Amino acid sequence: MTKSNRLSRRRVLKTVAASAALPLVHIRTAGAAGKLNIGVWDHWVPGANDVLQKQVDAWAAKNKVEVSVDFITSSGKKILITAAAEHQAASGHDFIQMYNWDIGNFASRLEPVDDVVKHLSGQYGSYGTISEYLAKSDGHWWAVPSSTGTLNLTCCGRISLLKKYAGIDIQAMYPAGPADPKASAGWNYEAFLHAAEACHKAGYAFGLGLGQTDDSTNNTGVMYAAFGADLVNAKGEITVGSPAVRTFLEYCQKLVKFLPADTVSYDDASNNRALISGKSALIMNPPSAWAVAKRDAPDVAADTWHFPCPIGPKGRYIPYNYSFYGTWAFGKNKTAAKELTAHLQQREQVEGRCVASEGYDIPPLTSMSDFKVWENVNPPKGTVYNYPIRPWHNAQPNITAYPAPRDVAVQMFNRGVHPTLLAKLHSGETIDAAIAWARQEIEGFTR
Repeated sequence: MTKSNRLSRRRVLKTVAASAALPLVHIRTAGAAGKLNIGVWDHWVPGANDVLQKQVDAWAAKNKVEVSVDFITSSGKKILITAAAEHQAASGHDFIQMYNWDIGNFASRLEPVDDVVKHLSGQYGSYGTISEYLAKSDGHWWAVPSSTGTLNLTCCGRISLLKKYAGIDIQAMYPAGPADPKASAGWNYEAFLHAAEACHKAGYAFGLGLGQTDDSTNNTGVMYAAFGADLVNAKGEITVGSPAVRTFLEYCQKLVKFLPADTVSYDDASNNRALISGKSALIMNPPSAWAVAKRDAPDVAADTWHFPCPIGPKGRYIPYNYSFYGTWAFGKNKTAAKELTAHLQQREQVEGRCVASEGYDIPPLTSMSDFKVWENVNPPKGTVYNYPIRPWHNAQPNITAYPAPRDVAVQMFNRGVHPTLLAKLHSGETIDAAIAWARQEIEGFTR
């Protein structure tokens, strides 16, 4: 984070000292009284907003706070645009929902929330490395990880097609219950490559995109991680020409031949359409594609199973999208904003919203990965059981471009460097030419 984006040291210490006295118990306090205006994501799952509204209303009544909730769509990045406008104007909601890289962009006008994070992690355990990478800098947390809106883009495959054409029984590897890791030991990127080839030959290509969109960036970035193919390392050094990157690109020269003909023009809905239409054997996506199929293509939905991504030479990684609640430093009722944030991340509230979203929202605290909702969602029953990371998955969450310094990583992510590099291989460019392009692109981010 650049110096211009930081709060002054004196202001940070003064703010943190004041917030340390925050009781973070849900009783009426002088600081919590008054009015509160919050902006949250307009959830796509019917009924999810209603549950969040009821939780807010119950807290508001108990604490005698008048709370106004604005549900803001993510379509057209409206919620991001709203946050950016409020950051610039130093006026707006008391807290607003943010995603991934937003915290670093807006930290100069966010209130430190170390007290809230300490309170929640003291109850439920520590937040993960990626949450800290995205929301913590200069020794302070600037936003609280939220379950609502946090999701991953794990494998979502057709049970019958993978079994028939690739010889893969995904329900045997990943049943709807605790499993022996040996059952899925063979689910690696070589098996993935062979399955992609077999399904492509049968007319059911894996719906993985190489476009410059978030889904393509996430779907390809997780493969880079599994091969240890960092384009920029944690020190900020450009490593795009490393042996690990070359080995990965050699693998991808084979894989890209079996992707859809229009893979380079994929947008974030293309993979969903591929699955729902019955034309793809596998995509990487949260349960949104399955949920639409349940409505529009029931036979496809009943033949769909969610399961972890393959393991690579450096481990098994799952691409995540992270959500946070950020309290503005210019907010008029910061104490109430923090107390409500803490309340909404209590286990009971998180589970209520998770049930309402049919398991779509993933708690950022792993101690909450035991909700029953993932066992019960159907058809088929248990289809999303392996959607959240389980201990026996031997998997780690990932965001594309990690562990590069955040100011460089966000540029690589937003410019779609990772999928574009593979798109060049798809178009027939050599590995050396693709690496040269990537190096020049990244050098522009690191100057």
